Amino acid sequence: MLGGSVVIAFIRFAISLAGTILLYSIISEPRYDKKQTVVRYTVFSLALLSAACIWYVLDWQSCVRIVAFAMYICFSIFAMSMSCDPVYLSVYKLALTFYLLAVFLIAGLEVSILFFDRNVWADIVVRILMIGCISYLLEKYVKKSIREFSRYVEYELDRFSVAVMVICIMFGIGFILNPNITIQTPYRLIQIVTNFFLTGSLQLLVFRLYLHIGKEKEYEREKQLMEMNQRLLERNLEILEESVEAGRRIRHDVRHHNAVIAEYARLGQDKELLQYLMEYQKETDSHISESICANMAVNHVLSAYTRKARKEQIKVTMDVHLDKYLAIPNIDLITILANAYENAIYGCIEVKKQDAGRECMIYLKIQRKKNKLAVFCSNTCRLETELKDGKPKPEFTGGIGVLSIIKTAEKFDGEYDFQNNNGVFIFRLILNIPQTEADLE
Repeated sequence: MLGGSVVIAFIRFAISLAGTILLYSIISEPRYDKKQTVVRYTVFSLALLSAACIWYVLDWQSCVRIVAFAMYICFSIFAMSMSCDPVYLSVYKLALTFYLLAVFLIAGLEVSILFFDRNVWADIVVRILMIGCISYLLEKYVKKSIREFSRYVEYELDRFSVAVMVICIMFGIGFILNPNITIQTPYRLIQIVTNFFLTGSLQLLVFRLYLHIGKEKEYEREKQLMEMNQRLLERNLEILEESVEAGRRIRHDVRHHNAVIAEYARLGQDKELLQYLMEYQKETDSHISESICANMAVNHVLSAYTRKARKEQIKVTMDVHLDKYLAIPNIDLITILANAYENAIYGCIEVKKQDAGRECMIYLKIQRKKNKLAVFCSNTCRLETELKDGKPKPEFTGGIGVLSIIKTAEKFDGEYDFQNNNGVFIFRLILNIPQTEADLE
């Protein structure tokens, strides 16, 4: 709007584009390393600035009217290919960048018009100062929180929210940058300030909303982990109580057995003594704990849940092949298996409440194949068991455990799947087993 030679236009275009790239780079996650990112942005900037200058020379009037929008649209398309953020998140960050672009553009123009008689150099200096201040504030106060916010938005932001936000910002900034309004009045300045306030408030509200939603989900996951730990402690206490009770019973029975053996020995009834000892050995073997697999932690937790399932008259079948030591920490294995087993038992109990005569079963298979660990768990479930976003709804799993399973699976770049196959709930999981030094050798 201030005019000037093509050199001046090139400088102003270059400062605006460089500022836009800088601001977007601060808040986005780059797809490439630093060197490649700089090279790609440099090549893109030279091509875009050349096109803008040619346009300025050929048709000055149309160029000054819409060049800012045109350049930003081109930048937006290129920037999305340079960022590894999801599409919705990239759109949100581009909308924020567009708002900041409008701030330093309008600030430069208004200061130049109001205080320096439309001096283009005043506009250039103000733009540089504004870009520097905004960059400093983003780097110091916003960057860390917006990176944290990005994790939440990736899962929570929806199409409607993005569309409404972008439309509002485009209308607000579009009104401010309207080239047909050339008269500078106090009313015009009030309109500019009001529009900036409203669009900025919209950005802040969206930011605070999804940051709050994301943190609430994090607290919910932590709560579920605490509840899961409580259940595991309860299972361990059950195992301990059973061991203590078994020890008391053994000590009580040993006194009787010793008395019987002593009586046989006193009477010289060797054949009867041997027969009694064989029966005692058989009785002892029948009470040995079931060995499910070589991994002791997994063996204990599966044994505890299997006893619980059988108390509920649930038929349990297991095919578990695990080595004694696995590169996946036991706490992570237990998190997955305990939650899966607990949810399976809960599903069967709900079926018995609905139809007491229906037979319930649980089938669990765990097997390692090279550097993969495969887990398959199926159980009888209610026919109306529903899934949302590929995950069972909380009311069909007891409300606990699924998020813990998913979080642990993602920790090892795992793939998981839930489905209801006509009253049989199926959970499948494949985990990548971290390589150890022994594996590399």
